[in-house]
Amino acid sequence: MLIENIIEAAKDAGEIMVNAKRPKIMEKEGHANFCTETDEKIQAFLIERLEKILPEASFLGEEDGQDVFSEKMSSGYCFVLDPIDGTSNFIFEYRPSVVSIALLKDGKPYMAVIYNPYDEMLFSSVIGQGAYMNGEKIMSSNSPLSDSLAVFGTAPYYTELRDKTFEMVKELMPKCVDIRRSGTAAWDMCCTALGRTSLYFELKIQLWDYAAAALIASEAGCKVTDVDGNPLSYTGPTSCLCLARGVTENPFK
Repeated sequence: MLIENIIEAAKDAGEIMVNAKRPKIMEKEGHANFCTETDEKIQAFLIERLEKILPEASFLGEEDGQDVFSEKMSSGYCFVLDPIDGTSNFIFEYRPSVVSIALLKDGKPYMAVIYNPYDEMLFSSVIGQGAYMNGEKIMSSNSPLSDSLAVFGTAPYYTELRDKTFEMVKELMPKCVDIRRSGTAAWDMCCTALGRTSLYFELKIQLWDYAAAALIASEAGCKVTDVDGNPLSYTGPTSCLCLARGVTENPFK
């Protein structure tokens, strides 16, 4: 019942998101890095709810100073929360934004739930048991990159990566049908897991951005690594490359 309880918590958090009034906005370190009172409200709600579900778990969340991975989190259970992945989208009412919940076990992904409340799309996964969207099993696309859309993130808080990001986009464009950007890493990886796109990359994302989405994508048959092909660390920030089943080679090598 654990995954079902996490799913219900994510759905209730999504209700908070869609019913929120225009929120107070706070800026954090980095270019256009925002937090809203709704981010903080949803994170507090999730911690309170998930503590009841799994009392022994620790928590790492994007907001309220709970964003540093500690040695304690590498053993036992740890929830990794992004209350609103796509905060800028949320502020400007530019969809989508999602609730992202990962559960690590001994520092490795164990369960994942991502919910897009605007389209009522609920992605879930338990390690070794496949990936699901609204209860139906999903698999990534078998199409080659040349017949697929690609998505990317601009790592907007890290302006030093801007030039390299768009050099990679320029390199990628002739290799795929076209390129999109949603503004939420978790959603982009879910779209690759679902078969809507065949590649996602970004040069720096945080643990709460990828912890849940990487498991869902992997369980849907994707290969998820950093952009150099190394395994993700699940301890902090990283670059990320998510390739669907039909993309057998790293297009940046």
